[in-house]
Amino acid sequence: MKLGFFTQPVHPIDRDYREVLKEDQDAVILADELGYCEAFVGEHMTDLAEPITSCMIFLATLIEKTKQIKLGTGVINMPSYHPVHVAAQVAMMDHLLDGRLIMGIGPGGLPSDIEVFGNLDLDKNEKMVEAIDQVLAIWSGEAPYNLEGKHYKTSTERTLFPEIGQGIVKQPLQQPHPPIVFTALAPYSKGITAAAERGWTGVSSNYVQDHWVATHLPKFLEGQRNAGLPEDPSLWRIAKSIMVCDDGDDAAAYARSEDGPYGFYYSNLMKKVARGRGAQGLALFKSHPDQPDEEVSVRHSLDTQVIAGDVDSVVEQILAHREIVGPYGTLMYTGHDWADIPLARRSMELMATEVMPKVNAALGE
Repeated sequence: MKLGFFTQPVHPIDRDYREVLKEDQDAVILADELGYCEAFVGEHMTDLAEPITSCMIFLATLIEKTKQIKLGTGVINMPSYHPVHVAAQVAMMDHLLDGRLIMGIGPGGLPSDIEVFGNLDLDKNEKMVEAIDQVLAIWSGEAPYNLEGKHYKTSTERTLFPEIGQGIVKQPLQQPHPPIVFTALAPYSKGITAAAERGWTGVSSNYVQDHWVATHLPKFLEGQRNAGLPEDPSLWRIAKSIMVCDDGDDAAAYARSEDGPYGFYYSNLMKKVARGRGAQGLALFKSHPDQPDEEVSVRHSLDTQVIAGDVDSVVEQILAHREIVGPYGTLMYTGHDWADIPLARRSMELMATEVMPKVNAALGE
């Protein structure tokens, strides 16, 4: 099982913006130095707590600061852009990264982002599919393209001048395109199956309880079967909130405190999900389907959704988690605010140098 990194990120809104951006850069640079295989970074344009407004601009700042790690958009909120924006900018980024780019896409989940781009009353999943279909058509087709759907129109017919290259969108370095990754929240999602049928891979969100995450991998494999692709569970990723310390008590005090960075993360996310999705959204945080709504709390999530402890304890918890969710391929260590920088950095180090070798030895992988 491989080790990756994922961050939305989520920070207290009173922190200096320059400070948190540098902190988020440092986390990805550290992941690269420690041998994490990939790092995904989210984007939100209208949220002070989630301050990366463009995942591609942010990743561009890491091109020369990282060497081996693959960098992923986590995710490009497709309904917020015109397909040409995405096609052209992803192509450039893929070249700048010398093929180290992974293209994460999604419909966008932040209600204020959805509203500000005029998508609040639209079917954003429908708009996302139309957008990515046009992006793929641009890359696989020829100018002037002449693509027209319900939401987007793409053409350079009136201005095409191929002799000098005008009116033609650049191609990505990776052919036919960078790997496409989607995020998974809802249990038994038909969207997972449909995406897998297209040859895309996915990642389960870290704030979804394991018993719901366990429904994701079977739907992914179903999609691979439907498309005549080899069933490969190693292509699935699962994000988890993890804190590992040399002393297990330090890990618990840091990661299971409601006043700490993990507590802040779950408090922020639960408020957003409850307001945006209501009771249906809160169900993602339930440790069993019939759990009463009043039992869903930050305390409950910290106790049931965060892996924390010393090296051996964290290894045991990861193995128990994998028994529930299935033999997925990449564990995505979720980045949280570095309230204690030495502890946060040490946790990432221990994950790479001690936890994952022991996990794979136990798995025989």
